[in-house]
Amino acid sequence: MTGISRRSFFIGSAVAGVSTLTSAGRVFSLDAALESLYGPAPGIAKLNANENPYGPSPAALKAMMKASAHGAYYVRESAQRLREMIAERHGLTTDHVVLSSGSSGVLTYLALASSQQGAILAPDLFWDTTSLMGVRNGSNGIMRLPKSPSLAIDLQAMEKALDADISMVHVTNPNNPTGMVLDSDELRAFCSRASEKCTVLVDEAYNELTDDPAASTMIPLVKAGKNVAVARTFSKIYGLAGMRVGYMIAKPELLEKVKQYGLGDYGLNQAGVAAAVASYNDEAFLAFSKTKIIEAREMVSEAIRRNGLTALPSETNFMFVNLGSTNAESFRAAMADRNVLIRGIYRDYNHWSRVSMGKIEDVQMYVDALPAALEAAS
Repeated sequence: MTGISRRSFFIGSAVAGVSTLTSAGRVFSLDAALESLYGPAPGIAKLNANENPYGPSPAALKAMMKASAHGAYYVRESAQRLREMIAERHGLTTDHVVLSSGSSGVLTYLALASSQQGAILAPDLFWDTTSLMGVRNGSNGIMRLPKSPSLAIDLQAMEKALDADISMVHVTNPNNPTGMVLDSDELRAFCSRASEKCTVLVDEAYNELTDDPAASTMIPLVKAGKNVAVARTFSKIYGLAGMRVGYMIAKPELLEKVKQYGLGDYGLNQAGVAAAVASYNDEAFLAFSKTKIIEAREMVSEAIRRNGLTALPSETNFMFVNLGSTNAESFRAAMADRNVLIRGIYRDYNHWSRVSMGKIEDVQMYVDALPAALEAAS
């Protein structure tokens, strides 16, 4: 797939660049002025949310248009079809799969359920938005491990911290915002032991982006009956962040806790589920996307090296850059002045900056702006 352009990949697709929608035989033109409501304005490099701007795939676009013509109806059969596809891939039954509006839904529901019983154990640095929902609702909080000098998740320290006050362990692999991947064998052994004491949640939002997704996943532990839940999303490599489809895989009795908080299929939408069904086995689009992401990572790696910076190793569509003495929020503002949108400070990691791998031309804007932004932020 090396050298494939977006143009050549999409060529032949009847929906690439479509500016009309059809419903009940009527054609509606999309006002070009409205298109900026649905994504970044022209000239803006949006590299702050780990989206895949090459999505949706041609197959997903076609499915979305067909499904949208039936938008008067609630989701039913298509959601069941998606559950069947996910279960079949992993040798499970549909009772092991629950869908939600993005994986943030199921992550939040499990955090709410678990925090009623005890604290959530997690690294100091991880995507904590959903686990914090328990804290905001007056339940038990998050017990964070001490900072790790390498910013890697310390599984040994996490296991030592397990006690009767912990109801759930939250591990993100690959981790966000670091992009680092845990050793698969070590994580599998840890999850197996920890699941004897509490629920283990593994957020695998970026699994498909790793060098070896099959080896990295903890879904086989679910199949083995362990008290492990794995969350996935269509928001990242599938390029469907705006369509809001995610899922959790766990044993049925654990998913019953999740279902107490969600709305079931009423929380889904026709177009999003249709896009997920069409994308799930679209290996050509996934390979294309991965090729572009790797190309972008190489561009950023070379740029930060030329500017005397370093970054953590990443197998994802983002990188965590060590800015040295430069403040990450000042750097974010300097990049924004140059029409490049990136993330600012995470917690108190004041000199670390996350940048997403967007379109190649947008990543080039980051590369070109880097020297001047660093100088302005210093």
